[in-house]
Amino acid sequence: MSESNKHQADPRTLVEKLSLAEKIELVHGTTDPDGKATGYLPGNERVGIPSLRMVDGPLGVRAMGERATAFPSSIALAASWRPDLAREFGAALGRETAAHGQDVILGPGVNIVRVPQGGRNFEYYSEDPYLTAQLAVGTIRGIQSEDIAATVKHYAANNQETNRYEVSADVSERALREIYLPAFRAAVEEADVHSVMTAYNRVNGVYMGEHERLLTDVLKDEWGFDGFVVSDWWGTRSTVPAARAGLDIEMPGVEFSEYVPEEVVDQVEGSDDEGDFPPIPDVPAYFGAPLQEAAESGEVDEAVVDEKLQRLLGVMASIGCFADGDRSDDSALDTADHRQLARNVAIDGTVMLTNDGTLPLSDSDSIALIGPNADAAKLGGGGSSEVSPFTETSPLAGLTERASDVTFERGVPSIEESSFFDDGDAAPEESDASIDAAVSIAADADCAVVVAQDDATEFRDRPDIELPGEQNDLIAAVADAAERTVVVLRTSGPVEMPWLDAVDAVLETWYPGQADGVALADVLFGDADPGGRLPVTFGQSAADYPATSEEAFPGTDDVATYDEGIFVGYRHFDRHDTEPLFPFGHGLSYASIEYDEVAVSKTAAGFEITTDLTNVSGRAGTEVVQVYVDKGAAPVETPDRELAGFAAVSLGAGESTTVTIRIDDDAFEYYDEDAGWTVADGTNTVYVGRSSRDITARFTVDI
Repeated sequence: MSESNKHQADPRTLVEKLSLAEKIELVHGTTDPDGKATGYLPGNERVGIPSLRMVDGPLGVRAMGERATAFPSSIALAASWRPDLAREFGAALGRETAAHGQDVILGPGVNIVRVPQGGRNFEYYSEDPYLTAQLAVGTIRGIQSEDIAATVKHYAANNQETNRYEVSADVSERALREIYLPAFRAAVEEADVHSVMTAYNRVNGVYMGEHERLLTDVLKDEWGFDGFVVSDWWGTRSTVPAARAGLDIEMPGVEFSEYVPEEVVDQVEGSDDEGDFPPIPDVPAYFGAPLQEAAESGEVDEAVVDEKLQRLLGVMASIGCFADGDRSDDSALDTADHRQLARNVAIDGTVMLTNDGTLPLSDSDSIALIGPNADAAKLGGGGSSEVSPFTETSPLAGLTERASDVTFERGVPSIEESSFFDDGDAAPEESDASIDAAVSIAADADCAVVVAQDDATEFRDRPDIELPGEQNDLIAAVADAAERTVVVLRTSGPVEMPWLDAVDAVLETWYPGQADGVALADVLFGDADPGGRLPVTFGQSAADYPATSEEAFPGTDDVATYDEGIFVGYRHFDRHDTEPLFPFGHGLSYASIEYDEVAVSKTAAGFEITTDLTNVSGRAGTEVVQVYVDKGAAPVETPDRELAGFAAVSLGAGESTTVTIRIDDDAFEYYDEDAGWTVADGTNTVYVGRSSRDITARFTVDI
C-alpha cells in the first residue's frame, strides 16, 4: 500500500468537522453489524471516517464464527528464542487478520510469568523481561508489516487471573521498571506499537484504566507512545478519572448481555459452582453519555476528547483504513505457508528436558501411545485466545501417519479442557479408560510415549502445578512396565514431575496448536531437532517460587503484595540458592555442539561477546547462546545473573560458525527510585552459557 493512500486523511482536520456527540460515538465501542469483530468502532460516514474492527488473538485470529490458523501458544513461541520466527509469525497473524476484514489484532500479551499457576501464562512469553521484549518486538513488527495494528497487553502488572478485576498489584517502582514494564517500553520504543490495552487490575491502588502516571506520564510522555490506549473489555471503571488519565477508547462500550451470546451469559453469570467463570463487571458505557455530559459541563475539556480521536485516527491512517478497497481476502487463510509455519513454531518451541539416548526413535520401533487426550490436538487454553482451525492433527494421528506400528490407550479419563465458547461437542466415551490396559500395551511395545497435559484458562489460575487427574499415576505405572518411556508434556508452564527418575526422556511441547501431532512425530523420530529452551524456570514444586504466601498470591483484601521485588523467576531461584528441576534457558539438542574461543571486547556502546561453535556430531542441531550479566558495581542488591543477550543458531553436521552478541552499557542499569535509570561505575561480570545455570565462560568487565 502506498504512503499516499495510507495518509490521505488528516486526523486534526477530521476531528474539527465532528460535533461533540459524533466524537463521543468514536471513543467507545458498539456491536459489530457483521458479528465478527471483538471490538467495533462505527466510524462516521458524514465526514468520511470508516469503521474500525478489532479481533482477538494472540495464538491466532478469533473472528466470531470464523476459522483461522491455530498457532502454538505464545510461551511455545518464546521457547524458540527466535525473534525472527516471532516476526514471521506476526506477519502471518497480520495477514489472517486482514483476510477476515479486521484492522486491529488484540495481541501480543507480554505480562511476566510471576507465578507458575497463572491461568494465562500460556498466552505470555516468559518470566524474563528481556526475552519477553525481544519476542514481543518481533511479533509486533511482523503484525504491523501487514498494515494491521498490534495491541500490546495487558498494561501493567497483570500477573494473575484470581480476583483480576479488583486486585491491586502493590509493587515497587524499581520492580515495575526492571521487571514488569520493559516489554511494554520495547513495544513502544523499538516496535512503534499502534495500540496498548490496559489491564483490569489496579496498580498500587489505582485501576489501570485511570492510572494517569503510568498511562500519560510514563507511556505517552516518557516513552513517546503516539498510538491509542484501549481498555480491556469491561475494564473501564470511571468516566472523568479515566478520560483525564489517558485512556482513549472504551471497549466494548455495550453491556455484557448485549455483547455475547445468551449461552455464554448463562455460563459466566450468577453461579458460584466449581468450574464456572467469575462474573464480568457490570459496567455502563463510561465513555458514552457520561463522557458527553462531562464534556458539556466542562468537567472534561473537549480538547481531551479531541486528543483521543487524533490518536485513533492517526493509527487508522497509518494502517490504511482510509484507502479504498476491502482488505479481506480468503486466499490468505489456511495457506500451505501458514500450515508449515505453525508446524515450524511447534518444533522450534519443543524443549527436550531429558534424554538418555532413547530419542530419536527408530523407524522400526513399535510405539505404545498413551494419554487421556492424546487423540486430540492441544490447540491452546481457554478464554479469548481460543482459535477454531481449519485443520488439526492429534498425536495419535501424527504418530500413526509417521510410524508403522502404533497402539493407543487412553489410560485414564480425559482431562476436561476449559472453554469460554461452548462448541456443543459431545465428550468422548471413556468408560474403558484403564491404567492396566495402558500398562499392557506399554509392556509389549519397544517404546511407550505418554502424552500428559494440564488445563489452563483465562478467568482462573491453576490450583497448583500438579498434572491434573491420575496422570502422574499413569506415567509411573507405564514407566515401571515399559522397556523405554518418553513423556510428552502439553502444559501452560511448569509442572511437578514425581516420576522423572523413572522415565527415559521428557519433551515439553506447551500448547502446540493445530500442528501438534505432525510436529511431535518430527521431533520424536529425529526428522527435526527440538529447538526450544525454557523461557521459564521449572521448579520442584510451587513452593520453590516467589509469591508463596497468601498475601503475595492471590492476595488478601484485594491486594497482592509484590514483596519479592525484582527477584522473579530464575532471579529468585539464584537469590535463595534453590535448585530447580530445570533451569531457565535449559534445553537439549540431538546434536553435540561445542563452544570454543569465547571472548569479550569493549565497544563504543558496550561490549561484544564472540564464541566459536562447532557441531561435532553427525546430524543437524540447535544451540542457544545465552549472555547474562551480574551488576556487581551497583550499590543496591541485584540478581546473580540477568539475561542480556542471546542467539539461536542452527548447525549442520560438522558445521562451525562464529556467534557475535552485542550488549550495551545499559545492560548494567538498575532503577534508582530517586535518580531513575543508573549505570554504576565499577566492575561487573559477563557470563556466557547454555542456560542460567550452565555457564561456559565468565568475564569481568569495567564500566
